[in-house]
Amino acid sequence: MNEFEAGRPVLLRGGTVLPIGGSPTDARRVLPRADVLVVGDRIAAVGPGLEAPPDAVEIDASGGIVMPGMIDTHRHMWQTALRGYGADWTLTQYFVWFYLEHGKLFRPEDVHAGNTLAAIEALDAGVTTVVDWSHGLQTVEHADAAADALRSVPGRYVLAYGNIQQPPAEWTATPEFRDFVRRRVTGDDLLGFQLAFDVLGDPAFPEKPAFEVARELGVAVTTHAGVWGATGDDGIRLMYDHGFMTPETIYVHAASLSADSYHRIAATGGSVSVSTESEQSAGQGYPPTWAIRAHGIPVSLSMDTSVWWSGDLFSAMRSTLGADRSREHLEAHAKGETVTHCGLRADQVVEWATRGGARALGRDDLGTVEPGQKADLVLVKNDASPVSFPLLNPFGHIAFQAQRGDVHTVLVDGRVVKHEHRLLGVDLATARRQVERTVEHLRSEMGEEAWQRGMNPDIPATKILDNPYTYTDYRSSSTHSRSTDG
Repeated sequence: MNEFEAGRPVLLRGGTVLPIGGSPTDARRVLPRADVLVVGDRIAAVGPGLEAPPDAVEIDASGGIVMPGMIDTHRHMWQTALRGYGADWTLTQYFVWFYLEHGKLFRPEDVHAGNTLAAIEALDAGVTTVVDWSHGLQTVEHADAAADALRSVPGRYVLAYGNIQQPPAEWTATPEFRDFVRRRVTGDDLLGFQLAFDVLGDPAFPEKPAFEVARELGVAVTTHAGVWGATGDDGIRLMYDHGFMTPETIYVHAASLSADSYHRIAATGGSVSVSTESEQSAGQGYPPTWAIRAHGIPVSLSMDTSVWWSGDLFSAMRSTLGADRSREHLEAHAKGETVTHCGLRADQVVEWATRGGARALGRDDLGTVEPGQKADLVLVKNDASPVSFPLLNPFGHIAFQAQRGDVHTVLVDGRVVKHEHRLLGVDLATARRQVERTVEHLRSEMGEEAWQRGMNPDIPATKILDNPYTYTDYRSSSTHSRSTDG
């Protein structure tokens, strides 16, 4: 595949193109039998019968769908070495395992192993941009390991720096953190930067200094908001009253908030990252797309963590449609009515998985297939699959039929990183060895009995907390009593 490494133009020929255009009027536009020409890191042209430059590499996209690269706005990549370990966990068990007991066992090399595997997994599934919600950065050495891993895999990432083992006001104030920002936040187009921490609702607002650091650095904050029993309306009010709710703020889950909080998010222009598989299974609250849509809040999709769930956005789109429609039917049936038209459509979740993520990250140059845009592209095509035809409703096909195994070609920044279902420039064998060493380390440190028990743990009475953080004694019953009918 040396032809792809030479920086030659790439022409995706004769596919069904989903532009995911810049306005609602063309959101469902489909370009049949169209070509997409990539020159350098940009899309140079889109349309039928494009003339190929003399040195172009042509890829047959006929029978397939060309779409923007998918964007995941919330993934705890460092945890990927524990793929499937917590399949039967509740959110409380996750908090106890990672926040209070065993998360501190992760060494820098373990963060590197998880991030590397997660980055490779994302590319394989056509997820070209991932926000690494990296709240396991106990030291700057952990942070350097996370960044090194992301730079080693040819995707686009945003390192959202966090540390669940220290108060946000503490770790953001250290000279080591400032030195990391100076060294690693260089404006690299393939590696962005955010701060990642939660707001518990303590009236003393102990998280305020961390927001001030974010403002000083000019970076966005991403925060788990509306997580049942952990974060709720009190935190949103504190952020609002102190002027820290901005259009760049990404509220993750937002699944157990009141209408008042949704109004504040909408009024300040923020967006919500919905992790439907997570919300359905772990208990943050019912997946909130029904409420978010009612308030006109922009939506992006995310998968959260491979400790439980899939690492692809096909699953996220499918589960999001299912959850939203299920609630719509249930509410109608309770009133003796019947839903005759779906409120949430397939094209909308495809937009959320692409342009919605780009919008949340302030990247107007991503998320659409249009001339001048960054060439982050995915070709979904699988000639060996009986599910690949007939291709009647391309948006419905992506949302309900396609899977990661159907991702034929992936481009990031104009570079082909997957072709004919095989990743290019990725050392999967080394990634496997790194992850195996991490698993061996954790099993050894925990002991085999604790390791096995960890997959289905009991929760000690002293560990059942309203929130898993230990830097404040604040406890609130608001999430346990407030109706979320918004």
